Amino acid sequence: MSANNEKFTPLINPDEESFFAGPQSRFKEFWFSLKVLFEFIKGFRAMHFLGPCVTVFGSARFKEDHEYYKLGVEVGETVSKMGFTVMTGGGPGIMEAANRGAKQAGGKSVGCNIVLPFEQKPNPYLDKWMNFRYFFVRKVLLSKYSYAFIVLPGGFGTMDELFEALTLIQTRKIKRFPVVLMGKEYYRELYDHIRLMADYGTIDKEDMDLFLLTDSVLEMQDHIRKYAVEGFGLKYKHPKPSVLLGEKAQAIVD
Repeated sequence: MSANNEKFTPLINPDEESFFAGPQSRFKEFWFSLKVLFEFIKGFRAMHFLGPCVTVFGSARFKEDHEYYKLGVEVGETVSKMGFTVMTGGGPGIMEAANRGAKQAGGKSVGCNIVLPFEQKPNPYLDKWMNFRYFFVRKVLLSKYSYAFIVLPGGFGTMDELFEALTLIQTRKIKRFPVVLMGKEYYRELYDHIRLMADYGTIDKEDMDLFLLTDSVLEMQDHIRKYAVEGFGLKYKHPKPSVLLGEKAQAIVD
């Protein structure tokens, strides 16, 4: 199907900025809540037919010739060949690489793009994407449709997404979906610090088992197959479009 060519407007979000500045008038906060609700509903409708997804996180800053970009392409290809839809944040760098790998493998490729004044715009390897104004809405949708999370090297945003996924699993807000950290050298000191947390008792020692740290795409594949496909007995049936909601069969990413 053709991509969702929603207009991209790289503007700072004044609503979000004012919301976090403290109490606003009741009308402004009610209006803000309605806009957030609308964005959630729009996202639910756009992604209802995607099928089971694996979300790939990583930096927007790696270029095409970088080893981690090439790893992202391989990850996207592998996940796609397993039958999953590859979902990313929709931008450049690792996100583009994973979506590119999915397309090269003939699979499905989708993105949840965040509207930023710099760095982020939808990459050209997406079957479908949606632009989000609110980070927290985007983060929920990146988690909602995924049966596994693959975290390649990245910055603050990637760390935020990694630890949110681990926290949701640790606190049993979501099921124990597999989390794979790709890049042993890049994440070596982070892994040591997480182990230090376990030693101090700020997390349980068993929490070290909530993720896999590896350089091997094959090990990543086996981990996802064991804990996502076999672990959940994954069988998926595409929901039927609703005529009442104006949905069409074309809404499914074929």
